[in-house]
Amino acid sequence: MSTEAKVHEEIDAAVEASAETLLRVSHAIHEKPELAFEEHFACELLTETLRDHAMEVQTGVYSLATAFETTINPNEAGPTVAVLAEYDALPDIGHACGHNIIATTALGAALALNQVSGQLPGRVKLLGTPAEERGGGKELMARAGAFEGIDAALMIHPAGVNLATMPSICIAEVEVIYHGKASHASAMPHKGVNALDGLLLAYQAISNLRQHIRATERIHGIVEEGGSAPNIVPDRTVGQFYVRAANEKDLAKLKPRVQACFEAGATGSGCTVEVNWAGVDYLDLNTNWPLAERFRLHAEKLGRSFVEHEEALKFGAGSTDMGNVSYRLPSIHPMLAVAPPNVVIHNPEFAKWARSEKGDQAVIDGAKALAQTAAEYLLSPQLQRDSAQAFEVSKGLS
Repeated sequence: MSTEAKVHEEIDAAVEASAETLLRVSHAIHEKPELAFEEHFACELLTETLRDHAMEVQTGVYSLATAFETTINPNEAGPTVAVLAEYDALPDIGHACGHNIIATTALGAALALNQVSGQLPGRVKLLGTPAEERGGGKELMARAGAFEGIDAALMIHPAGVNLATMPSICIAEVEVIYHGKASHASAMPHKGVNALDGLLLAYQAISNLRQHIRATERIHGIVEEGGSAPNIVPDRTVGQFYVRAANEKDLAKLKPRVQACFEAGATGSGCTVEVNWAGVDYLDLNTNWPLAERFRLHAEKLGRSFVEHEEALKFGAGSTDMGNVSYRLPSIHPMLAVAPPNVVIHNPEFAKWARSEKGDQAVIDGAKALAQTAAEYLLSPQLQRDSAQAFEVSKGLS
């Protein structure tokens, strides 16, 4: 038996041995969803589990309180591969994106790779990356140096189908705050300046703009604050919007057009407006296909069937801050089925599947496939060269 085959066999056994622990952690995170930057329970549970397995962990790393890092073979020469964990949830609908599964596949992969560390010519980092749902945690960590010295980065995401990569587009987050003047809406409406009018005018302008943007672009938002009572002219309203485009260049062109809609709302209503664009834009995924194809092969050996990428594009596209990582170094973000194809993420029904038997199987399969892909990368100079070359070519096409 070759060294690589022996390592893969031992990885399978190690993941199976830790299955009970992985599912316990997955269920616990699922039952206590935490929003971006507030994932204290999940961070503590994941790091304590690593310490229980004699792995040293640092928390509060790379500028974020709920980020963590552990390194396998820290003194080993050779390349470094990172496995990434996410564990934040969504408002009101909890883990309807299945980040409890993302966290525990990464945890399982790290535990398994630690078991075979003596046979790996290189280093493995497990990075706990908070705030994927908003705030761009990975970009903030990257700016603080989290990905310096890392040669490849791997993670998975749950879905309704198995995909070698996630169809992804860029996104910019923006908050708008309209300021008007309160007054009695019946007795003295002429003395008021209606901040809700400003926000609704902008919303309607954006609705009109949607007729004249590309099919790959999206603008959507909500009224977060609309006033306090019908008989008071609202003096303050708040909206939250997402602006999406296929790539960074298209996003840069679309944002000023949306900005103009917000300003038009203020002009038309007599209000003033604050337009607060987030400090982080999420980029589209620059998938490293040599690595993605190896992950797919390992997952197929576990009995999973994949939808071809061209077919997957018909399912529409989301956004992830893993895109920002993928433009810094070779990266993959495949998706594993935990639900039927008709159950979409960011839906309350999906949250149920993230704690189902199908979700549990994705934890085990994902941990194995991630660990096997990471091990193959470290053991194969050819795969290292192929992934590096593909990354250089993709940068030229971006």
